[in-house]
Amino acid sequence: MFVGQGYDIHQLVAGRKLILGGVEIPHSKGLLGNTDADVLVHAIIDALLGATGLGDIGTHFPDKDPKWKNAKSLDLLEIIYISLKNKGHLIINIDSTIIAEEPKLAPYIPEMRKKLSQILILKENQINIKAKTNEGLDSVGKKEAIAAMAIAGLL
Repeated sequence: MFVGQGYDIHQLVAGRKLILGGVEIPHSKGLLGNTDADVLVHAIIDALLGATGLGDIGTHFPDKDPKWKNAKSLDLLEIIYISLKNKGHLIINIDSTIIAEEPKLAPYIPEMRKKLSQILILKENQINIKAKTNEGLDSVGKKEAIAAMAIAGLL
């Protein structure tokens, strides 16, 4: 069995859509990044790559490469999933946490789980997503950023 962990954080800015777990969430700000800046999917990608010793998201999708400009993070996740599947790996489960002061994310978690399970060919109960706040502390707590962590178990 292989276990990997992932983490990502992006700054919140005006004029961008907020995409988390592949779901567009109504909010006055979105996450700044080269892609759609979906911190949850980026953390999951890093967890999968970490479990298999294949580097990190920046190794596979460098932000300096114009090919990945404005890419959908779910598309990047699918590329990684296919690569891992072709190497004989099987994803067992994913546990993740999104850290954000706002917006409230609980209503969107079922749709996130559905989208992720479709790409990773998992049952929805194999993907766990929690939403937490930082109790007003640091850049996340001051509503300047959103972060995510993920752990992946693979065979």
